[in-house]
Order: sequence, then C-alpha cells, then structure tokens
Amino acid sequence: MDRLLITPIFLFLLLITFSLFSEVQSTTFKIVNKCRHTVWPGVLTGADRAPVNPTGFTLKSGKSKTLKMPRSWSGRVWGRTLCSNDPTNGGKFTCVTGDCGSGKVECAGGGAIPPATLAEFTLNGDQGLDFYDVSLVDGYNLPMLIVAKGGTRGGCSATGCLVDLNGACPRDLRVVSGKGSHSESVGCKSACLAFNDPIYCCSEAHNTPDTCQPSIYSLFFKHACPRSYSYAYDDKTSTFTCASADYLIIFCPLPYTSMKVLGLRKDPAELPLVNKTMMYIGRHHRSG
Repeated sequence: MDRLLITPIFLFLLLITFSLFSEVQSTTFKIVNKCRHTVWPGVLTGADRAPVNPTGFTLKSGKSKTLKMPRSWSGRVWGRTLCSNDPTNGGKFTCVTGDCGSGKVECAGGGAIPPATLAEFTLNGDQGLDFYDVSLVDGYNLPMLIVAKGGTRGGCSATGCLVDLNGACPRDLRVVSGKGSHSESVGCKSACLAFNDPIYCCSEAHNTPDTCQPSIYSLFFKHACPRSYSYAYDDKTSTFTCASADYLIIFCPLPYTSMKVLGLRKDPAELPLVNKTMMYIGRHHRSG
C-alpha cells in the first residue's frame, strides 16, 4: 500500500519540480568588452516586463559579464563611454556618450541619451521566437555585435555594426570631445537628433513607411553596417529571430570576428554583416 501511495506522490512532485525548473530557465546575455578602453554597459527594461539587475556596471577592457534574463523580456543594452564622477556637478557619475542621466553607474530605469548604438531584444515573443536587432536610429557611439548561440529555430543570424564610424561621421552629425588639436569625434548623431526635421524623424506627415524614406544620412549608416537599423522603417533587413538561444553582445568586435561568425554556419540573412569596402574605416579610426 505504501508503495502505491509513494509512487503517485513522487511523480506529482517530479512534475511540479520540472514545471518550476522550466519556468526559471532563462536566456543569458554574455556582454564582452573588446575595446581598448573601459565601457559602462547600460540595461533598460521595457514597460510591464520583469526588470533585470544590474541596470548598469563597469566593464574593463578584455572583461565580460553574464546576465540571466527573464524568460519573456524586452529592452535595450548599450555601452556608455568616457564616464567619470564629475567634481563640478557634486561628484555625479556622467558619461560623454550613452549617458542614462541617473548620476550613478546603475541606470535605474534611465535609457541611453543619444547618440548611442543599441542592442534591442524581445525574448520569447510571437511563436516563441526572440526578436533582436542593432539599432543606429538613435545614432552611434560604439561598434557592436550580437551573436545568437545554440538557437533551435529562426535564422539566428549575427547582426551588428562592426565598423568604427566616429572618425568617418559626417561633420553635421559629429559629437566631439576635447578642444582644439586634442578634440576627437566620439559619437555620430542621427539626422533626426541633429536637425529635428520630421522628414528625418519619420514623424508628423512622414510617419508611415510610404512617406518616410532613407536619407543620405541613414544611407551612410546602412552602407557601413548593412544589417543594422538605419532609420525607423528599416525593418526588413534589420530584425532577426531565434528561439531558445543565449546571446553574446560584443563591444568593439575585432575586424575578423564577422568572418569567424559567418564561417560557423550558413547565414540566411539577406545582407552581409559588414560592408568590406568600409572596413578600412575600422582599421584607421578604430575605437577599440
């Protein structure tokens, strides 16, 4: 009699344990800094989603940090640069690019102040797929690469912007740090941020795919980084999907990284990860 009672109880507990285990299974983001300088990653969770901690941290050159993400999460990851505690502002933590306005290393719900290269994710979305992209819609500050690891469905293509665009940024879009001969371009604004014109912002009368077309400025980003979002309606060639994957997010990926990634499997994406004719920009103006 005891054996008959124990067996169903055991099975019931086993099912409960399995159910709880499957619920807590989470995607991991391994964030890697291959830049030659420190980067301060920021993380912003979308509305009505379980938050992730930390929301900001220090990542020295050559180091990495792995975050466990909730099963159904959406949000952004980006890198802040040239950060310090500003003695002229009460010692508040500030960054020249990508600052989130919190005054601290943790962003605590603050998003990136443009310009900033953004890694955007929606995990476990439609049909159980993850949707991800690297966006230059809010401008650019760092090269970035997303690699899906171990995916079971979807294209699972690598995406990103491997080229350092700061040195080649059109003069009208440049964010400059320093003065005189010591100044350098550290960020590249979007045309929307630079000119606040609806034709570049895809707003007002230009808020549909038919009325908002690529500009000479968005084409600069698209030519250099064919798989990255370059303007608001650049969906077709810029959003990628994968199921049950973990993700590698690399700041300042080395120039050969794209060839290694694409050599691992047949990549179904329509456009190349990097425009080879633009790679000289990365070699001569590399930030990492």
